[in-house]
Amino acid sequence: MTKPFESQAPLPAPASTTRPGRKLGPITENVGSAHRAWLEPMRASYLKSGLTMSELSGRVRFAKSKISELLRGAGLYPRWEMLQSVSTELRMPQGPLQRLWRQGAFEGQKSKEWVERSSEKTALAMSPPVPPVDHRAFRELMEDHYALYAQVFLNDDQRDAVISDVFDILWLRWNEALSSPDLRLYAWKVLRTNVMSRTSHIDGRPDFATAAFDTIALQSLAETDHAARAAQIAETLELFKAMSRLPEHQLDVMVLRHLCGMSPEEASDLLGVPMATVRSDERHALHFLESVMCPPPETEGNAL
Repeated sequence: MTKPFESQAPLPAPASTTRPGRKLGPITENVGSAHRAWLEPMRASYLKSGLTMSELSGRVRFAKSKISELLRGAGLYPRWEMLQSVSTELRMPQGPLQRLWRQGAFEGQKSKEWVERSSEKTALAMSPPVPPVDHRAFRELMEDHYALYAQVFLNDDQRDAVISDVFDILWLRWNEALSSPDLRLYAWKVLRTNVMSRTSHIDGRPDFATAAFDTIALQSLAETDHAARAAQIAETLELFKAMSRLPEHQLDVMVLRHLCGMSPEEASDLLGVPMATVRSDERHALHFLESVMCPPPETEGNAL
């Protein structure tokens, strides 16, 4: 990476006003990650709009109870017709919203036929919406690096789907991302959340053992040296198992530095954290891994 992405500071948000009526309830616990990917930005857009539930209901011609269910992820998975009506009033870009809605439908075991029927009467405009210029610039700068990170945990199809979803989510939440203390840090959290939601876990820890078969150390061994390859695989599997026990910020630094081959400067730019933080996380992670992989020999006590 050449240098951190810089964007102009957003205009101050208008002072919030107290919204009359009942407070919007929380998202229900059974909402999946793909469903949540579009639901959270829609809730944020509603809360920032200043509209009451009654006002929004009057504009979209859906009952307040249905809109409340929509914004809490309660009840049946919504049809696209409803999302399109609500998102139009909330001035949300519908291209990324519909793509994320489709992902959520498939996550909820909806058939392709159901998805097509739910959206056939509400086709998007002929000219697809275009992301903001600064969003496109940010994607061009970060996309390949994000893909390297995702590849450690996911197969090719999963990686591509995650990267597409991440930039759609950022598009929906772009104003919020720009107003955050650091755009890079905000975007990294979106990436990590989506990668980990698709990564298999063992005892609550990410399992990325398949990456052991694509390491530089393994690739350097001759195909015919079966004994050396088997030993390298076993050693790498143990290392990755130990790495999965690291705190998430230390794990990310180790993945970027030692599996993706990034310099400390590149890792700092990508994560949106100071260089000193990257070096500290790497130092503590290496110390932990050394204690696990190469424990000190036990010393016998003095014989009586």
